[in-house]
Amino acid sequence: MNTLVNVPKNGNLAQRTSRPTYLTWSHLLDDFFKDVPTGLMNVETQSFAPKVNIKENPEEFLVEMAVPGFKKSDFQIELHQNKLTISTEQQEQKEFEEDKYNHREFGYVSFKRSFTLPDSVDDEKIHANYEDGILRLRLTKREEAKEKPPRNIEIS
Repeated sequence: MNTLVNVPKNGNLAQRTSRPTYLTWSHLLDDFFKDVPTGLMNVETQSFAPKVNIKENPEEFLVEMAVPGFKKSDFQIELHQNKLTISTEQQEQKEFEEDKYNHREFGYVSFKRSFTLPDSVDDEKIHANYEDGILRLRLTKREEAKEKPPRNIEIS
């Protein structure tokens, strides 16, 4: 048992122990799991914001998001009130049996990215595909918003 000695501002010494003399559920669980091999108590949760490239050309906006390790069906892409939201939730469960231990490991990965679209985007012409770990969206511009090439105007 470790003993810590604190000296309060009034100068009196007070002895404290790092573990109370009475048992709590926390201590019972600590004692129970102290013999579990390392790695058996792993619960992994990961939330991240994937990097995004956005390019604009006269016809459209191109959005590329690097998200390897997912399936096409893992993504939700939603458009609501001119806000485009891309999200995913992926849960993983593994079950192992080692010697006398039977355990499971759970993993959870999620992200959510939202973008406010400019008025120049035709919200009926948004296309997405997922290939080789890259989610690509093509946001076609409205005809009236597309940049027109310069033209010569004849003088009469």
